[in-house]
Amino acid sequence: MNDVWTSMKSAINRRSFMKGGVTAAGAATLGAGLLASATSVFADETEESTGSLTVGDAALLRFAAAAEIIETDFWVQYNELAGIQDKEVPGGTGNPAYTEAVAKLDEDMDQYIHDNTDDEFTHQNFLNKYLESKGAAAVSLEQFRTLQGSSATGASGKLRITNLMQLTVDTSWFTRYRSSNHNPDLDPNFKFPQAVPDLAVGQHPAIPRNDDDVRHRKFLQAIANTAGFHFATIEQGGNSLYPAMAQRATSAEVLRILISIGPTETMHFQTWQDKAGNAPPLTATDPITGATVTFPDLNSAPFGGELFQTNLIMPEPCPFISRKLPRCSVIRPTATNGIAKGVVKFLTDMGLFIGQTPEFFQFLQTLAEEADAAQRGM
Repeated sequence: MNDVWTSMKSAINRRSFMKGGVTAAGAATLGAGLLASATSVFADETEESTGSLTVGDAALLRFAAAAEIIETDFWVQYNELAGIQDKEVPGGTGNPAYTEAVAKLDEDMDQYIHDNTDDEFTHQNFLNKYLESKGAAAVSLEQFRTLQGSSATGASGKLRITNLMQLTVDTSWFTRYRSSNHNPDLDPNFKFPQAVPDLAVGQHPAIPRNDDDVRHRKFLQAIANTAGFHFATIEQGGNSLYPAMAQRATSAEVLRILISIGPTETMHFQTWQDKAGNAPPLTATDPITGATVTFPDLNSAPFGGELFQTNLIMPEPCPFISRKLPRCSVIRPTATNGIAKGVVKFLTDMGLFIGQTPEFFQFLQTLAEEADAAQRGM
């Protein structure tokens, strides 16, 4: 993938990727003229919020906006099939069988899915409007809306940016947040055990691909279980992204934005890790690929213990900053170096972008490089 990004870099015209004709690269080198002349939409507020963004702050917010657009795209797909469709989150018509399978994790899943989707819409819209209010380029991924989604009853049939039907889901967060001895910031090479080892290999659907999937009820429950773990996998990523990026912010207002949105991702994560623990134990075989997935009883041998206990949803205290200091209950990881490129790799390895173009990967990589290059005061 790095070779693709490198080879495409000189060939791609990024003007078409940004709203208002401003390129991702150009935005990173905009002179003070454009940014300083911007009039803030908050100019009449009592708190100071006028003025321009530094190149670094704009890059941080653009990457966050792109991440939120990606999140919104796949949450919409979940909501169309298993959430509540209303004027806040319109689109699909629901799939009763899939909704019932997802509800095995919690009877309120449809409401939670709806509200998570609505939150992501507000994040992407706010970040882009804030960028525009400062005279900076907003982010659009609309030209990458080319992927076919589910054809199961309830789906809208709209083209997607993300692929929820070939996922490889890293469930090591389950044990990472229950570990009292290891923190990836201090132990980058430590391998946390997977809660569902089968999900970490192969490709698994998290939504029914078509109505045939719905007819295989045991496999449909496996699909719903996969979704439950995927929800938490995604939100724990945002859980780390925002505090990691906040450490690079220059403007107090940009810092305020990052540390205000970040905790909502934490609230999402804690909700979803609790629900993932309710996934019914089962073994099912994909009728199309032949892949078998087992969802273990995490409270029983050979699992069990604090690392897998499903009702331990508060983060266990762990080493933080230095092993010479007392253990502390914290978000982990929050190291800032390479955080944005790490997120792109994390999402790519997940299979979320299977079917996307080299131009899409180049665009994300460029946004990530610019965000990672942000420094306080620059």
